[in-house]
Amino acid sequence: MKPVLVLQHLHDDGPAYFGDWLAREGVPMDLRCTEAGQDFPTDLSAHAGLAILGGSMSANDDLPSLRRAESLIREAVANGQPVIGHCLGGQLMARALGGQVRRSIAPEIGWQAISPDVDAEAMAAAASDDWFGPAPWPKVFQWHFEAFSLPTGAVSLATSPACRHQAFALGPHLAMQFHVELDAAKLAAWSAAIGQAYVEAHARHPGCVQSVAAMHAQAATGLPDQHRFAERIYRRWLAGFMV
Repeated sequence: MKPVLVLQHLHDDGPAYFGDWLAREGVPMDLRCTEAGQDFPTDLSAHAGLAILGGSMSANDDLPSLRRAESLIREAVANGQPVIGHCLGGQLMARALGGQVRRSIAPEIGWQAISPDVDAEAMAAAASDDWFGPAPWPKVFQWHFEAFSLPTGAVSLATSPACRHQAFALGPHLAMQFHVELDAAKLAAWSAAIGQAYVEAHARHPGCVQSVAAMHAQAATGLPDQHRFAERIYRRWLAGFMV
């Protein structure tokens, strides 16, 4: 099997549990980190699929690496190579495929509940079960200020009060606003680098922006629950390689 290309934007936003899961499944990974000076490939001819990780920048920022990521997303979708996006990665998928990324209703940081999108088309219920299993789902870890709209043909899978579209599927491709790849080391790194944007968001939106103490307190059960949820998602995504 050709490797999965994993696009990393920042040093502290690596593949974490996703990388561990790929290794356990025997799926080779080609990790490229643009902040480390590694260029993203010009095409996907050497890869079986594409995964895009998160980052603190906006998907709308004028960065060559983001536009290259979008070009690779469009190529993968055109070729039927499965794509999965985590947070910024999901937003880049939306942009690349004709959607938009704008300020979210409210920021979401920490462990937050998501639910099936009951206002979506009827087919969304079956798609949600297919990707995520029957609801209720465990709380997932969020860290975003922006959100995506749906590209044409995409199916909305989940929602929350602060974010209309938490995830969408388009055939074998999945975009998520949340970080199911989070592990303990990543949580520790992020919570040790809290910036002013987080401080202001927590003061203004305490209902959907957790304190650092609450993030860590919930991690004892939240991480194992989310890893089981992530395993289901990743296994469903990997099934797209076999079609």
